[in-house]
Amino acid sequence: MNGAASVELLAFVLTVLALGLAFWRLISGPTTPDRVVAADILSVITTAALVWLAAYLNNPLYLDIALVYAALSFVGVVTIARVIEQAVAKDV
Repeated sequence: MNGAASVELLAFVLTVLALGLAFWRLISGPTTPDRVVAADILSVITTAALVWLAAYLNNPLYLDIALVYAALSFVGVVTIARVIEQAVAKDV
């Protein structure tokens, strides 16, 4: 195995590890903001996976998909954060 393949394998293993840890945080919580942050992390990892897939398959279409996915994910997380903020403001 050459150096580039070793680096790619290490990056893949670390990405899967990060995916597992973020998914565990999404399930275990303990609070709603923790779950929102975990969902955001999962979307970032998914975006990175789409970029990796574009490079691996040498297909730039996946870069466009990753860009749209990242933008929609950002809008979704901001929307959820605003809903949580409004819920907290009503409780006070």
